[in-house]
Amino acid sequence: MVSHARWKLARDEKVAQGIAEDPEVERRREEISLAFDLGQAVYDRRVALGLSQTELARRAGMTQPQVSKLELGGTVPTVPLLARLARAMEAVFRMELFGSSIRVTFTDLDGTTPEETATEHASAPEAEADASAERTAATG
Repeated sequence: MVSHARWKLARDEKVAQGIAEDPEVERRREEISLAFDLGQAVYDRRVALGLSQTELARRAGMTQPQVSKLELGGTVPTVPLLARLARAMEAVFRMELFGSSIRVTFTDLDGTTPEETATEHASAPEAEADASAERTAATG
């Protein structure tokens, strides 16, 4: 099986050489890319939450093999399935389309990712120390 990065590189090389792809091939390539990006977003969120595929499957009313196939980009999920996954991962699902690029994310309900939340908690003592130093300098 050809990796996502390898076929993107092959396509870019053909475009650079002026070789146009068949419209059906391009459509299928975009579908594969979308499936991969959706799967990666599910995987990233699941791992950030510390969930197993089995636990996510239970929460979303799926089977573990279905979650695995989805995460590997083997299927394009339906909108109702994406909604179930978002609820199962207590997340907001976002898909941003701009030009030929797509960005897919599952974020915390308040709009942050688990990584951002962890960073904020870790940097809180530093922020408090900075604020204390500023107050001392202002009054000192």
